[in-house]
Amino acid sequence: MEVTWSTGLAGFAAGLVIAMVTAPIGVSGAVFLLPVQLSVLHVPNPAVTPTNLLFNVVAGPGALLRYARAGQLGGRLARQMVAGTVPGVVLGALIRVFLLPGAQLFRLVAAAVLLPLGVWLCQRTLAPPVAARRAESRGRTVTALAMGTGVIGGIYGIGGGSILGPVLVGRGQPVAVVAPAALASTFAASLVGAVTYAVLATTTTGDIAPNWPLGLLSGLGGLLGGYLGARLQPRLPETALRLLLGSTAIAVGILYLAQAGA
Repeated sequence: MEVTWSTGLAGFAAGLVIAMVTAPIGVSGAVFLLPVQLSVLHVPNPAVTPTNLLFNVVAGPGALLRYARAGQLGGRLARQMVAGTVPGVVLGALIRVFLLPGAQLFRLVAAAVLLPLGVWLCQRTLAPPVAARRAESRGRTVTALAMGTGVIGGIYGIGGGSILGPVLVGRGQPVAVVAPAALASTFAASLVGAVTYAVLATTTTGDIAPNWPLGLLSGLGGLLGGYLGARLQPRLPETALRLLLGSTAIAVGILYLAQAGA
């Protein structure tokens, strides 16, 4: 696929806007960029997945730098999530290339995951305080969940934190803790995943390698947008962030379900 100036500019603008909105809630933005790549920029399958992962790699440091300066980056939760998502994304890449090269199944699976998570998170946020009491998740549980979401991220390039974030927040973990950890795990997994796809492209036929120009341009937009979005997070109320994350999951799930049925 040849990237024109208009396509590159559209990718940069999409990455900027999406990352600025999603970084405060711990979502890389790739979950929104994927339908833009498929429907607007017409990136072929399965190259759309590693292109999305490349976006995460380039865009991630903007928000992570801001969180690091605020002293929010690092800690046990981030280590647990990284330990699961990194091996998961490698497995997901192998599944995507050899078993699931099409896009329709992706939309159905993503909708099946995101819709119930979004509804659950909104319900937990709006429930009485006793129902929304904080619950600490065990380290092995977090790592196991992270590996599962890493597999999904490796298949579809949406970032495991986009799925695991709502689960942890719904269990009562504060967004200010979950968001940096989710973005850190998404960055690490995306880096490994993009390299995995690049290696597979040298031994397998088809559109498997990332679209490097588009991934880099959209990632640069996300780099700037992610930094700006991370700066906004301390000024936003916790309840609003929870509802935004839940609504985000619901909206994307409905979009994918509609596209799968089209």
